[in-house]
Amino acid sequence: MPELPEVETVRRGLERQTLGFEIDRVEVLRARAIAAPPEPAAFCMALQGSQLVGWQRRGKYLIASLSRPGPSGAADAGHWGVHLRMTGQFLWLDDPQEPCRHTRVRLWNSAGAELRFVDTRSFGQMWFVPPGTPVESVITGLQKLGPEPFSDAFNAPYLKAKLAGSIRPIKNALLDQALVAGCGNIYADESLYVAGIRPQTRSGSVSLQRLEALRHALVTVLEQSIGAGGTTFSDFRDLSGTNGNYGQAAWVYRRTGEPCRHCGTPIERERLGGRSSHWCPSCQS
Repeated sequence: MPELPEVETVRRGLERQTLGFEIDRVEVLRARAIAAPPEPAAFCMALQGSQLVGWQRRGKYLIASLSRPGPSGAADAGHWGVHLRMTGQFLWLDDPQEPCRHTRVRLWNSAGAELRFVDTRSFGQMWFVPPGTPVESVITGLQKLGPEPFSDAFNAPYLKAKLAGSIRPIKNALLDQALVAGCGNIYADESLYVAGIRPQTRSGSVSLQRLEALRHALVTVLEQSIGAGGTTFSDFRDLSGTNGNYGQAAWVYRRTGEPCRHCGTPIERERLGGRSSHWCPSCQS
């Protein structure tokens, strides 16, 4: 599943490519891709005639602001929300092309340029939020998200308070979107390595000092991955179809049995809470 750096890479690509994009026509090829409103036809009608005026990211959600021409200038036309889930991706096409069998939603401007949503596993979702309606009241998953890793609210005292008394492994805690928004399996493994903390460590036993090291490590790893365009181990691509490059420099993720880049000890792997965890037994304690 795309994590924060991959979603942020997509957001930046959408911001560059689609700012001012006037939606002339919308086609939904798979109804289950639309979470709200219930009828895909209503989703199409809501977006048609509006303009994309900005993109935000919250955790792993993408949210576009829409406007519509009015008698006294541009008027609020609501929001378009997207969650890529496991395999969703956007493609920008200047020239007409036949859709592949995994194409789920297509949007065109009057010049024929297309913004296409392709999703192999078909878990991705989209929402239309009417103007004047709180976004989180329609995209209800937003209500459950913890602070963004880059925010001031995400700090060591916050982590210490939230994890107090917890016996779950620190790796599992980092995957909890209610603790920190956007972190997933790749960057949990990578940040724990940089912070020198084993993924099996009980959350409630991690000291304030080590939690600060973990916070700093997570922010650093995320920033590095965003700079590399995210990570591609399977399906992730940006708007142009380009792979992310962070995976080539990963410290531990999917490097089972390979030598640690710092000490040479073979990287180990264990399943925690149903997810694979990778770590160096020498560099992490």
